[in-house]
Amino acid sequence: MTTITGGCLCGAVRYTAEADAPSATVCHCRDCQKFTGSAFAALVMVPKEALTIGGTLKTFSSVGGSGKPILRLFCPECGSSIAEEPGTRPGMVILNVGTFDDPAVATPAREIFRDDALSWVHVAGDIPRFAKRPG
Repeated sequence: MTTITGGCLCGAVRYTAEADAPSATVCHCRDCQKFTGSAFAALVMVPKEALTIGGTLKTFSSVGGSGKPILRLFCPECGSSIAEEPGTRPGMVILNVGTFDDPAVATPAREIFRDDALSWVHVAGDIPRFAKRPG
């Protein structure tokens, strides 16, 4: 088990999570691009019961690429995107690797929504790559 610690830009939100050797999904979907304000999102899924969050989060609910709801969690002070709760995986939380105190603990294990990737983004490594969401 690896202990992941992280938080938002201003420090108002902090979290701790336990995960098995964190492997990240690199997602290029437009929703992740907009939520993170970046060209892609690096994400690690953890069980909700393995996550402890300190501070207040604001939420935004929308429909994800699966057609099911996704709850996005962010800091109401600085706006940092912290996590998502996907309707496709009840009991799980997806943490944004950019909010980790040590983002190097996560290693890319797959890439999804490659069809939406910007032409100048290339993720290194021999990992599975999917045009959309894997089945």
